[in-house]
Amino acid sequence: MNILFICTGNTCRSPMAEAILKNKKLDDIKVRSAGIFASNGSNAAENALKVLQENNIHHQHTSKMLTQEDIIWADYIFTMTEGHKELIVDQHPFIADKTFTLKEFVYNSKIDTDVSDPYGGNVDVYRETYKELEELIKEMLKKI
Repeated sequence: MNILFICTGNTCRSPMAEAILKNKKLDDIKVRSAGIFASNGSNAAENALKVLQENNIHHQHTSKMLTQEDIIWADYIFTMTEGHKELIVDQHPFIADKTFTLKEFVYNSKIDTDVSDPYGGNVDVYRETYKELEELIKEMLKKI
């Protein structure tokens, strides 16, 4: 199964989600991340890497713009916000049935579907986002 996480710049939320899921070392799941407005080749946010390291997750990451190949590759596409989801589904209607916000998929709800964006925040803000993503991914794995 191929899982794609999407956020805005592919430097905070989606690479953290990718790293969390990869760290679970599940043989039948491959995972990638991308950003809808990413600059290819940027480093992950320093605080994102710090929080991952605090949780014994080591992740080499450079940002990547979302591509058609990513969209075709993925069995599930999990976005961090409703806005991300709407944008990519509007551009690629054929993916509507496999594209969800991560929260929407986990909680089966259209209310409060966005994962908080830590961009520009201090390390404590990133820790909160990490905790949120860790819990969402744990619950997501029960549903796929």
